[in-house]
Amino acid sequence: MRQLPKLSFWQIWNISFGFLGVQFGFALQNANASRILSNLGADLHHLPLFWLAAPIMGLIVQPIVGHVSDRTWNRLGRRLPYILGGALVSMLAMFMMPNASMVVAWMAPVLFGAIIFALMDGSFNVTFQPFRALVADMLPDEQRNVGYSIQSFLINAGAVIGSILPYVLTNMMGVSNEAPDGQVPQSVIWSFYIGGAILIISVLVTVFKTKEYPPAEFNEYKNISEAEQQEKQSFWVTLRSMPKTMVQLAVVQFFAWFALYLMWVYTTPAVAQHFWHTPVGDAGSAQYNEAGNWVGIIFGAYSLFAALFSIAMPWLAKQWGRKTVYALALLAGCLGFVSMYFLTNPNHLIVSMIGIGIAWAAILSMPFAILSSALPAKKMGIYMGIFNFTIAGPQIISGLLGGTILKTFFDGQAIYILIVAGVSMLLGAIAVYFVDDIHAKSH
Repeated sequence: MRQLPKLSFWQIWNISFGFLGVQFGFALQNANASRILSNLGADLHHLPLFWLAAPIMGLIVQPIVGHVSDRTWNRLGRRLPYILGGALVSMLAMFMMPNASMVVAWMAPVLFGAIIFALMDGSFNVTFQPFRALVADMLPDEQRNVGYSIQSFLINAGAVIGSILPYVLTNMMGVSNEAPDGQVPQSVIWSFYIGGAILIISVLVTVFKTKEYPPAEFNEYKNISEAEQQEKQSFWVTLRSMPKTMVQLAVVQFFAWFALYLMWVYTTPAVAQHFWHTPVGDAGSAQYNEAGNWVGIIFGAYSLFAALFSIAMPWLAKQWGRKTVYALALLAGCLGFVSMYFLTNPNHLIVSMIGIGIAWAAILSMPFAILSSALPAKKMGIYMGIFNFTIAGPQIISGLLGGTILKTFFDGQAIYILIVAGVSMLLGAIAVYFVDDIHAKSH
C-alpha cells in the first residue's frame, strides 16, 4: 500500500484557508443574529426557537453532503465542488439577512429574517462538512493533529475579525450603530456585506490552491479494494456500524455544544442585563445595542484566544495526549462561563473569554483528530456528516429547553443561563476520559 505523502505547512494551510472566510460569516451570525432578530421584533423567550434553524439545517445537510461527496468526482475534485457551491449561497444569504426590513410590504421582516437565517446556516453547513473530510482525505494520520489545529486557527482568525467588525465600523469609522424600530443598524448591515465578500474570496483560495487525489490514486493511498469501492450500504447500516469511539465522543459533544448554543443565544441579553442593567425584553435601546457591540468584541476575544491556543495544541497533544488536552480545555471553558456571573465590569469579560476560547479551540479540532483515526477512509465523508448529529442534536435540545429554563427558573435573567453552560462544559470534561483514542500512542 502506498502511503499518503506528507504535505508542507503551506499546502495544509491552503486546504483549510477557506474556513477563515466561512467562520468570518459564522461569527457575524453568532454575534449578531439574536440582535438582528430582536431588532426585527422577535421576543427574547422565542430567540432559541429561531436559532433552532441552525442545528436543524446541520442535521439535515451535513450527512447528505458527506454521503454524496464520498461518491463525487469531477474536475474540481470530491469535496471542493460542495465547498464552492455552499460558499456562493452563503455569500448571497449574508447580503440579504440584515436587509429583512425591506420586505415589509409582503412578509413580516422577522419571518423573512428567520428564513434567510436558515438558508445562510444551511449553506454554511454545505461548506463546513467537506472541509472536515478534506483534511482527513489529504493528510496522513501523523499530520492530522496539525491539520485540524491549523483549521482551528484559521476558523478563529476569521471569527476574531467577524466578531469585532460592527464595533470597529461604529467606533473607528463612524458608521451608525442605531436604527429605527424594526430596522437593523448600518454597522451590522455593512459587516455582513464585507463578511460575504471575504467568505467567497477565501474559499476561492482553497479551491484553486488544492488538488484532490483522483479516485484511483486515493483508493490506493487508503487501501480501498475494488470490491470495497463497489460495496453499497444503506445509511442505517452505516449508522449502526459506527465505531465505538464515535459514540463515546458523542457524549462529550453533547455537553460541549449544549453549552455553546446557550452562549450564542443568550450572551447579548445576559451582558445587557447584567452590566448595562437593561430591563428584560428591552432589545431596542441604545444600551442594548452598545452591549451587542461589546459582545462582538468579547466573542472576537475568545476567538483570538482560541487561535493562539490552536498553535500550541499539537505540541501539547504530543506531550500530554489528546484526551488530557481536550478535557482540560473543556474545564477551562467551564471556569470561563461561571466567572461571568461574578464580574461587575464588562471589560473584565475578556478574562472569562480566555477559558471559553481554549475550550472552543479544542472543540473545533480534538474530536475530529481523534475520530478521523477511527474511521474507514471510504466512508470518511458520511461518517463526518453523521458526526454532525452530535453537534446539531444538543443544540436542538438546548434550543427547545433554553427559553423554558430561562423563564421558569431564572425569571428572564439570562446571566444564569451562562452558569448552566459552565456546568455543561464541566460534564463534557469528565466524559472525555471515557473516550477510546485508538491511535493516541502514535501522536
